[in-house]
Amino acid sequence: MQILDRSLAELAAEARRLAAGHRRILGITGPPGAGKSTLAAALAAELGPELAVVVPMDGFHLANQVLESRGSRGRKGAPDTFDDGGYAALLRRLRAADEPVVYAPEFRRDMEEPIGSAVPVRRDVPLVITEGNYLLLDSGAWPLAREQLDAVWFLALGDAERIRRLQQRHAAFGKSREEAREWALGSDQANADLVAAHAGRADAVVRLRS
Repeated sequence: MQILDRSLAELAAEARRLAAGHRRILGITGPPGAGKSTLAAALAAELGPELAVVVPMDGFHLANQVLESRGSRGRKGAPDTFDDGGYAALLRRLRAADEPVVYAPEFRRDMEEPIGSAVPVRRDVPLVITEGNYLLLDSGAWPLAREQLDAVWFLALGDAERIRRLQQRHAAFGKSREEAREWALGSDQANADLVAAHAGRADAVVRLRS
């Protein structure tokens, strides 16, 4: 497994090479708070909308009413609180690139709910960047999703900074300081430990250099 100590510009160059030719899918994974969505958005901005589009795994969060009916609202973000089969199926459609446009869902943090058909992916866009915690899991339908990915980068970040970011994010979306801390050190950390246990299945570990 490669260790990539790279700047954003260098990672964008790697992504641009993937975007040459037919449809490719790049996965970016890592623990909660590592900066996956930020990196994915930055790469897409560097390449431009003609070359790349971001399709987040978080669009496949189960709706809050479903989680409440199952008694798992307090574990939101764990692997079984996602529609992993739906995610794998969407990636298969995106990889096939045989439809003029495919509409993917997105997750709205201000609502804490997924929104369907929010991200149009045109057939002529060569690179799909998908990001999420569980791209490397070996249970459920997650391996079916992994099969559709041409490369998976595991984004590494020190725990202290990662937890600081998580607490800041939770507070920004309405949690009290104590609630933000409890969530970051509780549910988020349990998920982070699970993600880290599968890091060895990535194609490369990425350390973003400023």
